[in-house]
Amino acid sequence: MTRALFIVDVQNDFTEGGALGVDGGDAVAVGVSRFLVAHRDDYALVIASRDWHDGDNDNGGHFADGQPDFVDSWPVHCVAGTEGAEYDPGLDTSAVTHHVKKGQGVPAYSLFEGVTDDGETVADLLTAHGVTDVDVTGIATDYCVRASALDAIAHGRHVRVLTDLVAGVAPDSSDAALAELAHSGAELQESTS
Repeated sequence: MTRALFIVDVQNDFTEGGALGVDGGDAVAVGVSRFLVAHRDDYALVIASRDWHDGDNDNGGHFADGQPDFVDSWPVHCVAGTEGAEYDPGLDTSAVTHHVKKGQGVPAYSLFEGVTDDGETVADLLTAHGVTDVDVTGIATDYCVRASALDAIAHGRHVRVLTDLVAGVAPDSSDAALAELAHSGAELQESTS
């Protein structure tokens, strides 16, 4: 068994005080950092994603022109090169093996929609390193964590969502996302178990 850890979008705009900040985002950053201190050697790859949107267009309708619907259109967030797009300061990225940017000019939710600065896809990285199992952490449970975990399952990987290392936009939609992931074959467990 070869395992990878996904750290999904633990960015300033998604943690408390950000453009789309979620409750518990800062705690996820600190929790993932603490988890990696104890478990770095469990992973062949540690892949961190960031929304990395263009600042001069609507990113394929992802940025609302007017009032966002918070389903398909959103307030401006995670614009490339801004403080909002940077990792939350509580996240220690020293153990990250690959940084992935997604949503460069288009809507993107799954980490699989991103690429490294060298143009590598996550699917190619997992295959090249023989990864069979993926643990998923990050923000937001009901959007990008959900999409990333579902894509990992679709790519034939066994997925665990570390439920104490994710934070969602809303409780009901986060619970629904976790139920959908469990129904799709993901294991839901705390990082300490």
